[in-house]
Amino acid sequence: MGASGAPDFYYKEAQRLGYVARSAFKLLQIQKHSNIIKSGSSVLDLGCAPGSWLQVACQSLGPLQHGGSVLGIDVKKVKVPPVHCDSRVHTIAADVMTLSKHQLRALSPKQKGFSVILSDMCPSVSGVTTKDAALSVELGMRALDLAVGSAASSVQASADDDDYIREEQSVDDPSGSDDKGVLRVGGNLIIKLLESEDSKEISQICKPLFRKSSWLRPKATRPSSREIYLICQGLKPDAKT
Repeated sequence: MGASGAPDFYYKEAQRLGYVARSAFKLLQIQKHSNIIKSGSSVLDLGCAPGSWLQVACQSLGPLQHGGSVLGIDVKKVKVPPVHCDSRVHTIAADVMTLSKHQLRALSPKQKGFSVILSDMCPSVSGVTTKDAALSVELGMRALDLAVGSAASSVQASADDDDYIREEQSVDDPSGSDDKGVLRVGGNLIIKLLESEDSKEISQICKPLFRKSSWLRPKATRPSSREIYLICQGLKPDAKT
């Protein structure tokens, strides 16, 4: 709905085309801009409710015979949308903040990780700008940690010259010694954030880990929203060591 309560263009288009939410157009526009999801990709969708990104991800895999998979995870149970999705799409109910990388890798195809990770996770907006931004960064850092593991904390520790950060983050993963992320070499990562100085720090952490990183504010984003997407492409081999 628009700010006045009247249905906006993307809301109407979502209904017309069978998408469960207008947010589908954000991923469609990201896909058009960066071609994140390729035919046959293995996709992990973090915070997949209500399911519109599952639909776009499945469409982006190409025909069923091209293979590929989409796994959606959310704290609430999400039913796979019947339109634009096929047998390659599955969902589970789990808390991304406590799910270990070991558990997540076990859910990936052949337990070899994912070629694309999408994070459309967003905190419940309180209206307090600094609080909302901090919670957004926390979710974004969690997505990054699941994707690249200790490589992220290594970059951050190097930048901050603070070994405590490395130690603190290594304890966060219940799998213990498993500090490698679940994003495959050459893989792509999308993280939704609320614009702030801290969100820029996540971008600085990602730059040396990926071949390319950039910001995009899709046209489908509401004018009143501070949402912006960090698009990271081509995970470097040395980020997995």
